[in-house]
Amino acid sequence: MLATGLGISYIALPAVAGRKWTGSGFMGSVEGLLLWVLLPAAPAPYWAVVAAVSAAACWICGRADRALGTHDNPRIVLDEVVGVWVAAAGLPREARPALLAFVLFRAFDSLKLPPYRWLERLPGGLGVVADDLGAGVAAALAARAILGRWTWA
Repeated sequence: MLATGLGISYIALPAVAGRKWTGSGFMGSVEGLLLWVLLPAAPAPYWAVVAAVSAAACWICGRADRALGTHDNPRIVLDEVVGVWVAAAGLPREARPALLAFVLFRAFDSLKLPPYRWLERLPGGLGVVADDLGAGVAAALAARAILGRWTWA
């Protein structure tokens, strides 16, 4: 249940341009953004929560990988949740920066650029989560470049 975002990844979304698209990663990212506002505002507690949940996500997603029978099954969205948290870290808790972090994370997560693309080759849950953390870092850097906000606090 935790790996699927309490079942949110089972919400079917329509196909886009004739391509089968479950939308589970999108839904997991939305869930991450909604939960982001509940995270601590202070940097140290924020990063402590992100680190703890990321570590737990590796274990949870690894178990889900085995249960679902495929590596990085589309139904696993906990990795998107923590990826969005990394993308939005330190940004003002306002609609525009949050939306920017969300859009950039979805773009970088979909593109799977090197070097973080290679992280998904890691075994088990680490591979499921690590590429999304990498996409989150890329999105965070891009958001800061766009907003001119280089602090992480």
